[in-house]
Amino acid sequence: MKVTVDPIGCRAHGLCADLLPELVGHDEWGYPVVARGPVPPELVAEARRAAAACPALALRLRKA
Repeated sequence: MKVTVDPIGCRAHGLCADLLPELVGHDEWGYPVVARGPVPPELVAEARRAAAACPALALRLRKA
């Protein structure tokens, strides 16, 4: 699985970085910066929770 962000849909609420700090950081404007590569198996549940919590539905979890 891989975490992606829809840059057009994102509104920089910051929940993704709060819920998944191991894979998501912020740039200087508060928009998410997602780590490249697959989600480690131990973080898949947290990644699903972060994607579901995104108010703009911009954070997505996809098959790699």
